Amino acid sequence: MPLRDSWLLFALGSAFFAALTALFGKLGVAGINSNLATFIRTVVILGVTAAILSVRGEWARPSGLPWHSWLFLVLSGIATGLSWLCYYRALQLGPVSKVAPIDKLSVAMVIVLGLVFLGEKPSVPMLVGGGLIVAGAMVIALF
Repeated sequence: MPLRDSWLLFALGSAFFAALTALFGKLGVAGINSNLATFIRTVVILGVTAAILSVRGEWARPSGLPWHSWLFLVLSGIATGLSWLCYYRALQLGPVSKVAPIDKLSVAMVIVLGLVFLGEKPSVPMLVGGGLIVAGAMVIALF
């Protein structure tokens, strides 16, 4: 599989841009309402995504999507919005070096959710890695 099609490449890109998101978000939320900051960020994301769809010619009629796709995409959007609102408020109130690692507890949480709701199979590396993420977040938050 070519590197440009590798899930790992995109996952590393996600981690890198998430780090920049935390840094830029901390700087950007200073002195303004965190909900307004989240709204501005959302508008920018909408514009960037629309531009990518346009450049790649990937616009499609959403009317053909199955109802369950709509349901879960809407629920995902609500969860994302609530996550961002909490994240920006946390960045406004606390140090980015503590907020971002606590936010990454989502990795351990999604492991549990994947096991419970998606029937994913646990593995020793997954459980050890998830445990280390939780332990690391606790160390960062408490000390």
